Amino acid sequence: MFNKLKLVWLVAGRELKDQFRDWRVLAPMIILTLCFPVLMNEFAKQTVDFLNQYDANLILDRLVPFSIMIIGFFPITISLVVALESFVGEKERGTIEPILSAPLDNWQLYFGKLLVGVATPLVASYLSIFLYLIMISRQGLEMPSFSVMVQLFFLTTAHATLMVSAAIVISVQSTSVKAANLLASFIVIPVAILMQGEAVMLFWGNEQVLWLAVAGVMIISLLLIRVGIAHFQREYLLGREIDVINLSWIWRTFWENFIGGAHTIGEWYGRVLGSAMRRIAPALLAMIFVAGISLWMGYDWVMVNVSEVIAKASPENLEKIAAGAREMPSLSNIQENINAPFLFLNNTRAVTVIFFAGLFSFSVLGILLYMLNIGLIGGVFAVLQLLSVQMPNIQPGPIFLAGVAPHGIFELPALMIGSAVVLYMGVSIVTPQIGKSMGEVILELLADWTKIFLGVVVPLLAIAALIEAYVTPGLLLNVLGG
Repeated sequence: MFNKLKLVWLVAGRELKDQFRDWRVLAPMIILTLCFPVLMNEFAKQTVDFLNQYDANLILDRLVPFSIMIIGFFPITISLVVALESFVGEKERGTIEPILSAPLDNWQLYFGKLLVGVATPLVASYLSIFLYLIMISRQGLEMPSFSVMVQLFFLTTAHATLMVSAAIVISVQSTSVKAANLLASFIVIPVAILMQGEAVMLFWGNEQVLWLAVAGVMIISLLLIRVGIAHFQREYLLGREIDVINLSWIWRTFWENFIGGAHTIGEWYGRVLGSAMRRIAPALLAMIFVAGISLWMGYDWVMVNVSEVIAKASPENLEKIAAGAREMPSLSNIQENINAPFLFLNNTRAVTVIFFAGLFSFSVLGILLYMLNIGLIGGVFAVLQLLSVQMPNIQPGPIFLAGVAPHGIFELPALMIGSAVVLYMGVSIVTPQIGKSMGEVILELLADWTKIFLGVVVPLLAIAALIEAYVTPGLLLNVLGG
């Protein structure tokens, strides 16, 4: 094993020498590392002077950690060009053949490039942060706590790993440095949006959510690394010259996988769709298990966090809640306020959002949204239970069954099946597909999702919408005594 890792270090050493020989890479990195902390320090001083006028202590306390996060991010964006050129740059320079012909396993070659790609921006980021900390210590500003510094350290590391691992995947799949640099926007923009959310959590002081963000980013990073290794093909790097958008090939590949050679609707449902459903069966079982966990988590969260609020509520407020529950005007005229098409479109949109969120995160974000939707059901039941303690006339079991079960027996399976396809797609993308390009794999997976979505999910959601619009309200009114 040591000898295999030694080969990784040989690749890393070669990559490192190439970087330090190119002044166009070193100069921006050094300038940004040394100058940006000074600029941020000056900005922080001006901001502190302004906020002191209004005694904005909350913002002042979080200003330094926020500045550290930004300072750690910018060197990564500049160094990203190194990772983007890791493979495709060597191809353009004509130096890819010797390294590909070397007696190295694919993972050794890939990890050697990845190691330098991650280490270089991280060293620059850590140095920049260190210089900034020296500056603010001399100005008498309050230093972040040890726990916050550890969190910022892991955030910076997670951002670098995510961006570099994505950049190397792009480098492997691109045919020119120009194309790779253009595709870099699909890395920088999502991470910048992510950092906006992290900044909100930082100013809010919610460290628990930030740790979850760190964990989520690292999981996606590891999946990206797995994707890169799974779809790394030496012949692919040597053989392709330029990417040309072939719409006819894209459509033909998708359509052939969607139809699957079926000649009738019955044959398509029985053989093609049935085969797709069998492929996602393990993922569906996993989604059923995750649903159980999500129900318990939603129920437990409400019981822990909402019980105290209800216990402290005055009898007058509880009576108002009870009166509102008894009236429920939306139930008595549900056909006018919430109709079946509205419910169908809303539920379809939820399944589609899970699909797109999962597609761009190797199913991670999609599964999280799925858990949130299922967890809300457990939370609703917990709320009914808590209200029943204070208001004996509320019967949580019958109300819950009347309000969820009739349409839920169709809607929940649709949600589970749609999410199972997302999980199956994520697993398939990170699994080596011998003889297939990443484009072919994605088109086949899109065809599978479309088959199951149109053939199973949409019909189930349509039936659920009709029941929820025209059956569930009447059952609820009977249970509530309406």
